[in-house]
Amino acid sequence: MAGGKHILGKPKGHHIFGTAKVGDRGQIVIPKEARCFYDIQPGDTLLILGDSESGLIVTKPEVLEQVAQQILGNVKKESTEL
Repeated sequence: MAGGKHILGKPKGHHIFGTAKVGDRGQIVIPKEARCFYDIQPGDTLLILGDSESGLIVTKPEVLEQVAQQILGNVKKESTEL
């Protein structure tokens, strides 16, 4: 399995997969190692998030769904404890 380059001094799981040039139509090519590592297939939908300080995040929508379920689960658990 491809793994990209580990970023020194960062916790395990942080990788550099290379660069991507933006084309005339605003498209980028995700490096092959990153597509393999994250199992990104042709036709997959990716979620693009942005923050003026941090920049862009490209992720699968399922990742955000899992985070939302964890947050909602914790809120529900806390409200039943009150």
